[in-house]
Parts: sequence; structure tokens; C-alpha cells
Amino acid sequence: MNVYGITNCDTVKQARQWLTERGVSHRFVDFKKTPPTREKLAAWCAAAGWQTLLNRRGTTWKKLEPEVQARVVDEGSAIALMLANPTAIRRPVVESDEGILVGFDRGEWEHTFPG
Repeated sequence: MNVYGITNCDTVKQARQWLTERGVSHRFVDFKKTPPTREKLAAWCAAAGWQTLLNRRGTTWKKLEPEVQARVVDEGSAIALMLANPTAIRRPVVESDEGILVGFDRGEWEHTFPG
């Protein structure tokens, strides 16, 4: 299982702690050190939807100029923005045998990883 995010994100910290407490083995991949590729983003969008993957509530999105935000209208434009600004990706993104999870929702995670 791969957990993607950034080390200083509180939600990522909570998710990683949740996995560790339950003995769920995982590998952490930091977006800042290893940004996702276009192919990876396309696969995540196919699995979860670009609207789910793009974090419009985060600091990165809020700091973008309104005209930049307005250009994000479909998967292609969302992927382009996330390639340029990996911290605009909702975190964490988890790839596992069970599929893709985006964000940390305890109920969803307990269902997916009943341990």
C-alpha cells in the first residue's frame, strides 16, 4: 500500500497514525519529493474523479489567482494544475489492493481496512 501526501499535512499525519495503530503496512510517498506523474494523476482521476482529487478547500487553491482557478473546468485542466502544484491534490491518496482512497474519512477507512 502506498500513501501519498506531504509530511507536514495534519490529515496525512492522522491517516498515517491510524494505519500504524492498526498495524497496516504502508509506504509513504511525499508529493514534494516525488510528485505524481501525469499518468498517475490520470489513473487517480479515473478511479476517484478529478473533482474529488483536486483540493479546492486547501491553501494552495486559495492562493491561486482567480483566473487560474477559473481555467480548471475538466480532468485535463485539473491534471495540469495538479502537476504544476502537487499540494493542490487532496490528501492523502492511498493506493491499495482495495483501490484508491482520497482524503481521510475514518468511517470509510474502517470499512476498507477492517483489520
